[in-house]
Amino acid sequence: MTEAALQFSDGDRIGRVASVDTSRVAVNVTNSVLLTRIGIGQLIAIRGATEREYLIAMTERVTRSMREELPTQGDDDETGALLGAVPTDILQGILIGTFRTVEGAKINTFKRGADSFPQIDRECYVIESLNLQRFMGILGAGFSEDERLKLGVFVADRSADAIASGDRFFQRHAAILGSTGSGKSWAVALILERAAKLKYPNIIVFDMHGEYAPLANKAAGGFAKRFRIAGPGDLETPKDDVLFLPYWLLNRDEMLSMILDRSDQNAPNQASRFTLHVRHLKGRTLDKEGKASVKKTFTVDSPIPYDVRELFGLLDADNSTKGMGKTGPIKGEWEDKLTRFLSRLQAKLDDRRYGFMFAPSDAASSYGWLAQEALKLLSAGDGFGIKIIDFSEVPADVLPVVTGTLARLLYDVQFWMGGEARTPVTLLCDEAHLYLPVRDDADAVQRQALGSFERIAKEGRKYGFSLLVVSQRPSDVSRTILSQCNNFLALRLTNETDQGVIKRLMPDSLAGLTSILPLLDVGEALLLGDAVLLPTRIRLDVPKIRPDSATRDFWTEWGSVRPDDAAITAAVECLRSQSRSE
Repeated sequence: MTEAALQFSDGDRIGRVASVDTSRVAVNVTNSVLLTRIGIGQLIAIRGATEREYLIAMTERVTRSMREELPTQGDDDETGALLGAVPTDILQGILIGTFRTVEGAKINTFKRGADSFPQIDRECYVIESLNLQRFMGILGAGFSEDERLKLGVFVADRSADAIASGDRFFQRHAAILGSTGSGKSWAVALILERAAKLKYPNIIVFDMHGEYAPLANKAAGGFAKRFRIAGPGDLETPKDDVLFLPYWLLNRDEMLSMILDRSDQNAPNQASRFTLHVRHLKGRTLDKEGKASVKKTFTVDSPIPYDVRELFGLLDADNSTKGMGKTGPIKGEWEDKLTRFLSRLQAKLDDRRYGFMFAPSDAASSYGWLAQEALKLLSAGDGFGIKIIDFSEVPADVLPVVTGTLARLLYDVQFWMGGEARTPVTLLCDEAHLYLPVRDDADAVQRQALGSFERIAKEGRKYGFSLLVVSQRPSDVSRTILSQCNNFLALRLTNETDQGVIKRLMPDSLAGLTSILPLLDVGEALLLGDAVLLPTRIRLDVPKIRPDSATRDFWTEWGSVRPDDAAITAAVECLRSQSRSE
């Protein structure tokens, strides 16, 4: 029979249970020498209801107080018995799980939660040295080989691998949160690197700063395929890696959020005529393509190509057409009611920043283009299951439209796919605070885009579509989205407001763990959620291909590197052309 993983001697005993509530236990410390080796986060084993069971607690507080006692017999004092000060040490811990030496046919098992509460006066032991190594090994052994996601090592015992369930980590949404420079990019690159070893990974990365480009460098062993949103310089001769998001992909509400002023008294008329003409133009496309079956059920929101210039012409005709009265021409039904709507639409058509949307290539205006793009992003036909989409050249005010449209499109394809044919998809949202703001702080365009992501957060699990949210400012990210995340990799967070967000998302019994967030070293993280049995502090592995985080050594470079005059001049021209030079 396999021996018990936890074997304690009298030297490991720290004390006895003094008090218990629903989630915490207080231990009266009797071994003051052993107490000096205990830190916050130390694991404690409490003797359970049977000899084969221990309740596991995590230390969150250690206090020492002085109490007065009468001296023991034999103490001589001419002035009589005086009260003496005696130190009392109390250790407080959070109950996190139950360890059993034998559970049915299983040996050495650990599960979260406690089936019973510790009994008063039960012995308590410190888990350290060999016991700690064996216990940490048990945490990862509970996952099958196929679902093991190795993230690093435990800080408490660096000889033990920190293993999470890859299935649970992705299927119930996750978040990687940490201040700038804490190691978020490394964490993302590490997870992508682990996923790339699988046969058919399907992860789409929204890369806001182009820092994950090295992961697509084949010469350096890259494992991803990289695309970028078309910029003003790509409209004339687009390259193979350029993505367009033509206007006809937008549904009615997304389009109107950009060009309709809800405060305009004619807004209902403008929305009505827009809807009528768009549906008419889409129906005409279906007639040309011979898609009679699609035409029977399509709606104004269906992604069907149409000519936006033709739409403009129809609206302009409405706006200028007069009616006929008994005595001659009279003011038309729609005359002058669409003027402001037309001017806003024209502004979007003329704005080259929106070229990826309103000036698509000829290929992007064809009926078959959408299926090709869906295959490009969701298929593994070229051997790359991980796709990186570079948004670094997309202006900030346009960003919510682009991300929201693309996220909705990808989710809709997954939604309408047959259940048995679906393969899981994860959308990794880098720098999420830039386009997934708190709803109260969002404008009309941002709210429209936010709705797409919040829908995924609420419903995506049912359709095999999950989010991996990455942000340095969790307090600026949609609360709805973060509240749907069941797994967190929290790196160093120095801002109290951001720490408060993490604290609110955790069970009350574990909220005290957030106190270590500002103390974490670079590359250290607090890992908690459904994907792990034990919330714990880990040291992340270093990815083989490091992202281009662009961290500069200011002091060193100021002492040795002269500013490049030619590069400054070239940057001014790039600024004017709104396109980075290759």
